[in-house]
Amino acid sequence: MADRLRRVVLAYSGGLDTSVILKWLQTTYKCEVVTFTADLGQGEELEPARAKAALMGVKPEHIFIDDLKEEFVGDYVFPMMRANALYEGLYLLGTSIARPLIAKRQIEIARMVGADAVSHGATGKGNDQVRFELGYYALAPDIRVIAPWREWDLTSRTALIEFAEKNQIPVPKDKRGESPFSTDANLLHTSSEGKVLEDPWIEVPDYVYSRTDDLVSAPDTPEEITVEFRQGDAVAVNGEALSPANLLAKLNTLGKRHGIGRLDLVENRFVGMKSRGMYETPGGTILHAAHRAIEQLTLDRGAAHLKDELMPRYAELLYNGLWFSPEREMLQAAIDHSQAKVDGEVRMKLYKGGTHITGRRSPNSLYSEKVVTFEDDAGAYDQRDAEGFIKLNALRLRLLGRRDQG
Repeated sequence: MADRLRRVVLAYSGGLDTSVILKWLQTTYKCEVVTFTADLGQGEELEPARAKAALMGVKPEHIFIDDLKEEFVGDYVFPMMRANALYEGLYLLGTSIARPLIAKRQIEIARMVGADAVSHGATGKGNDQVRFELGYYALAPDIRVIAPWREWDLTSRTALIEFAEKNQIPVPKDKRGESPFSTDANLLHTSSEGKVLEDPWIEVPDYVYSRTDDLVSAPDTPEEITVEFRQGDAVAVNGEALSPANLLAKLNTLGKRHGIGRLDLVENRFVGMKSRGMYETPGGTILHAAHRAIEQLTLDRGAAHLKDELMPRYAELLYNGLWFSPEREMLQAAIDHSQAKVDGEVRMKLYKGGTHITGRRSPNSLYSEKVVTFEDDAGAYDQRDAEGFIKLNALRLRLLGRRDQG
């Protein structure tokens, strides 16, 4: 018999897995369950989760469905975009960046309702268990965490369905067959993995894609757009000022139409194994390219190159669930400091899966036509200075050469 708890806050989607977890917590720990469903722009109707939780005995005042889209993009996605973060050089961290916000809100609710513990539906094989729990412990060091997939004996979809039927939990028809793959979605991306995607040699089937149109059917004419930045954050698209969440939604619509943001990736999970997934990040891909373009004008070479050195470390911290760590906060402070003058506008063409920069301008530009021109620079740059510069940099190479050539 498991230790009895008084109250647990469950990260709840309303799907089969978390509905089974809800009932399992009630029966195993004899506890009251509080459900928390985060609206991060996953594009699904969330009110059915409320009805399903109520059907399973959760009190109305203990069913939380929170719209976190603006906080998600403004306080999590945008800071990550300032860093140009890519895990293993490719992945825009769409799942990783959502977990700390869910964990933070879950802990806030736990404090509000006087809960003994929090619970999540992440499996014991994946990264999300680490991300959720590192977030919990950072914000509430003494909180108790219940991870059912590491405790129960429901090790297959068949077992989950049998448990659901035994406990009068509705099972949708599409859940009765073997799921071809699993997905996770929010306003930044959709990830798909498992089953039909497990063999990295097999091409991803067309039916897996949900956020991006097929390249063959994408428009045959490029679409030109502009993205405006202020202190490193995008604030307008095509001259229209938008809130963070609405701006990302706008870029998602544009990117979807042109098939932008597909990534077939075999990545190294924090827990040690390799996994293959398909990521669709249409708006994030556009935003990443545009941000790098405006930095080309506004960042000093030393600052830009240092940012590129810091980025892999920053991305790894996010991937591993260490958003609330002091080292991530230190890196964020340095990154944010670099963005003070990252203002301006980027023009780009979207075409057949590609983001093509066609122009950029900034009131804080470090680019000088007068200095760089091949025409008469009117004394802005003395080419004779280059001789001494080259000789000083060549000195050690010349000494090495003389020694090694005898």
